[in-house]
Amino acid sequence: MNGQDKKYFVHPTAIVEEDVEIGEGTRIWHHAHIRKGAKIGKNCNFGKDVYVDTDVRIGNNVKLENRVSVFHGVTIEDDVFVGPHATFTNDMYPRAFLSEWEVVPTLVKKGASIGAGAVIVCGTTLGEYSMVAAGAVVTKDVPPFGLVMGVPAHLKGFVCYCGHPLKTIIEKNETTVKYKCDKCGKIVEIPMNDYKKLESQK
Repeated sequence: MNGQDKKYFVHPTAIVEEDVEIGEGTRIWHHAHIRKGAKIGKNCNFGKDVYVDTDVRIGNNVKLENRVSVFHGVTIEDDVFVGPHATFTNDMYPRAFLSEWEVVPTLVKKGASIGAGAVIVCGTTLGEYSMVAAGAVVTKDVPPFGLVMGVPAHLKGFVCYCGHPLKTIIEKNETTVKYKCDKCGKIVEIPMNDYKKLESQK
């Protein structure tokens, strides 16, 4: 399967196994490897040496930069960015000499961004439009719009739809905190419980 006569592009050096679904407009570049049963949406872009494991689900408009590894059990929703060399795990207690592996699912929700070299430990959910800093090791769930960084990653703030840090609070009540983005002007509502998590770490 080379995709040359289809509505998507697969570079001649890439390997796409059988029973793979690839959406229109998707581009898969040099030496990428897409395993059987994977489902990939429309208008995605997979860079050099990307690895997508068996039965992985990837939505529309997803960008996987060079050498990203997405292992079995991971689901990536629409509009997600994954920076170069980022990787996902899928077993909490791996041993090379054991035949029984327990795959622990991971979910990356719509619009999230993952920085270069980050590691996403299995069993976590990255919320909508959240952002993981470069080199971070995510070991627990990230709230929607949450900005996490460090090893292990901790909540350090919130970001806008446009990705820029949210700094200006325009309203605060018992249930939500409303920010106005200084960059694009959009309003982002953060649940008070998530805001309290940030405050507790200061």
